Amino acid sequence: MADTQPLRSDPANPATDGDPGYRAALARLSGVQKTAKGAPAYSRFVNRWLGRRLAAAAYVWGWTPNQVTAVSACFTFAGIAALATFPPTLLLAALVTAALVIGYALDSADGQLARLRGGGSAAGEWLDHVVDSIKTSTIHVAVLISMFRFFDFESVWPLLVPVTFAGVAATWFFAVFLTDQLRRAHSVASGQPMPTATTTAPLVRSLLVLPTDYGVLCLAFLTLPWPSVFFTVYSLLLCGYALFLLAALPKWYREMRSFART
Repeated sequence: MADTQPLRSDPANPATDGDPGYRAALARLSGVQKTAKGAPAYSRFVNRWLGRRLAAAAYVWGWTPNQVTAVSACFTFAGIAALATFPPTLLLAALVTAALVIGYALDSADGQLARLRGGGSAAGEWLDHVVDSIKTSTIHVAVLISMFRFFDFESVWPLLVPVTFAGVAATWFFAVFLTDQLRRAHSVASGQPMPTATTTAPLVRSLLVLPTDYGVLCLAFLTLPWPSVFFTVYSLLLCGYALFLLAALPKWYREMRSFART
């Protein structure tokens, strides 16, 4: 995300009026959250919680959203590079998971920091999504390299799992992003409001879509020292991801067709 205007006072919350402190920033952030609709459980309940605290700290430290994006990318790609470079030990699993989890939390923090400062910019949104698109594919390339180098497979067929996962994840990322942009364009053209922030989205749905949650993938790397366990968990995540993609694409297509008739 990009630089925006400084935090403005909130007449409805006098505790934040003119106070640049951490607690005031955290209180302000609680009122400018994205909608919970469609968000998987880890992203909704854990990652946004972590991101909110990192965003408040970044605001106090005087960081810009772009700086937070850059730090997020450093953690994420360090974890991805380590995954592809070193053998899967307990230490590597802990370091890779920590790097990816921190990077993901900072990925949430940059957008929250932008909203805290008054709103983001097109350049900041572009940067954020470019970084996301790179990590969405390269993390599975790193898994492929790690499996090829360090896993004792009897054939090459298991290597098709990360190849397939990379394709499914990239398709999901692009389809979700494009669908959201077309919804926004339709909202502007039709005068219908977009969904507002809410914490009452169904919990069951957030749990059901966990296979599509990047945070769950990050945690799956804790099983790296046990190749058969990791491969099983990773393959199950792919199956869940692919099923949700196959179910979502026709639904989104029908929604896009309905826009043309309004």
